[in-house]
Amino acid sequence: MTRPPGPGTGPEPQRYDTHLGEVIGERGRLIGLTYRLLGSLAEAEDAVQETYARWYAMSRSRQDAIESPGAWLRTVATRVCLDLLGSARARRERYVGEWIPEPLPERTGWVGVPAGTATADPADRVTMDESVGMAFLVALESMTPAQRVALILHDVFHYSFTEIAEITGRTPPACRQLASSARRRVRALRPLEVPAAQQADLVRNFRRAWEAQDIGTLIGLLDPDATFTADGGGLAKAALHPVQGGVRIAHYLAALAAWTPADLVILERTVNGRPGLMARWEGATVAVYAFDVVDDRIKSIWAVRNPEKLRPWTGGGGEGAGAG
Repeated sequence: MTRPPGPGTGPEPQRYDTHLGEVIGERGRLIGLTYRLLGSLAEAEDAVQETYARWYAMSRSRQDAIESPGAWLRTVATRVCLDLLGSARARRERYVGEWIPEPLPERTGWVGVPAGTATADPADRVTMDESVGMAFLVALESMTPAQRVALILHDVFHYSFTEIAEITGRTPPACRQLASSARRRVRALRPLEVPAAQQADLVRNFRRAWEAQDIGTLIGLLDPDATFTADGGGLAKAALHPVQGGVRIAHYLAALAAWTPADLVILERTVNGRPGLMARWEGATVAVYAFDVVDDRIKSIWAVRNPEKLRPWTGGGGEGAGAG
């Protein structure tokens, strides 16, 4: 089938133009879908790139035959993620230390920047809600790829189980069971979140106590069974194993503060839609801290130090007013 001489010269070109607009406009939604499934913005970008490569590799006639390019792209992106998730476990077994999902900064740094421009960041196109909270993403890591896909597609993107079955190659009842078991796992691993304002107060008090090396106050802010998990990926210094217990974490953090450079600055920032902290040193973001708060105590702290996971925190994501 030969290409038309130009856009808008007949029924087929008009449909092609409509398809093209839908294909281009779908990118933001694809980034949001793939980030939730993979827990990594870098891997999400790769999955979306692969999805578009498959679209553009098709002939014009095959593209024209697709009734909904958006649905086609989301289906392919999900299948690409399933393949990646199947190999992710082996990759993460070889990972140096603990693996934490890639943190996302607050979106305000990119408000008003058109998607697809040189300055727009994919993080701007991930809608911030509880499905990108760090606690939720960590809970997803304990699931099988099929459970994760069924839960995200149904509970977050509101796909029917019939649609999910078509994407995953399973039956609708099987997909329903996958989502149900995933939902139970999330409830078991992730208690209800406290209001953001309450978490912000706790995180602010935590920052002040940490900077002051006030072990007693830190112990009071931490749940007795709290966990501190760091991710350096072998590229930055970080504890290779989680630190367990509020008392141990408090002493560990006080020791860290004792040898921290005097010009390191800890700022209050929104991390994956929830109050968190960011550490900057010599103009660079060197760590991002996400928190899970349960019953007025900090239950979990996730410290991301791997510089490859801090790319979204450079420029607009890392600059701004001080902690206050």
